[in-house]
Amino acid sequence: MSRLLVRLGVVLTTAVVLVVGGGSVAVAHVSVHSDDAVQGGPAEIAFRVPTESDTASTMTVKVAFPMNTPIAGVAVLPLAGWTYQITRTTLPTPMPVGHGEQVSEVVSQVEWRATSPDTAVKPGEYQVFKVAADLLPETEQVVFKVVQTYDDGQVARWIDDPVVGGPEPEHPAPVLALDVAGTVGHGHDTVATVIPASSSQATTPAATWWTAMAIGLVALIAALGALVMSIRTARHRGGDEPTA
Repeated sequence: MSRLLVRLGVVLTTAVVLVVGGGSVAVAHVSVHSDDAVQGGPAEIAFRVPTESDTASTMTVKVAFPMNTPIAGVAVLPLAGWTYQITRTTLPTPMPVGHGEQVSEVVSQVEWRATSPDTAVKPGEYQVFKVAADLLPETEQVVFKVVQTYDDGQVARWIDDPVVGGPEPEHPAPVLALDVAGTVGHGHDTVATVIPASSSQATTPAATWWTAMAIGLVALIAALGALVMSIRTARHRGGDEPTA
């Protein structure tokens, strides 16, 4: 009987891990993606910002553009219920961008603000913020720093630089990989979740969450069924044994 209890504990523990762990699949960090990002060329860049808080909504998103790999100019895709502001900075020394051009003024930040609580990114949702860059730098990747502010005053800073060959930092900065001109490929981010750049409306990741939960529940039911069969078999065998 003690073996059955131990087995029951193992099965239940495993099932709980599967169910609870499955729900975390839907959780994602701020990420960046582009379908046409090449070194030295123009591209549409999409920032996906999920609300990871269970109680607060995202009201402000600030994206800092790197000064060491500058982008000279961007156009912002309007988003209903949000305002935006582009900040430009003059470099102390002109720097090269695509096609060998030199620039002395570059984009340093784009900030989006929800116009009301109704248009904020609520718990369990994400929003996609898009810009069109005129010329990307001729470098392998561009690292953006993102600061996300919630309506309760909480601030999430996605500013940790990636570590080559190391574990993902707690708050990784979105990284956009740039293809070499003339090759076929897509820009991608450093986190597991990648989004299509064409998605521009807030979307609830409920489908992914329910799929993960369903898988976990199926595993739980199967495990419990196997345990019940094992118990019945053990009892049957015990009943067949002769008594002293």
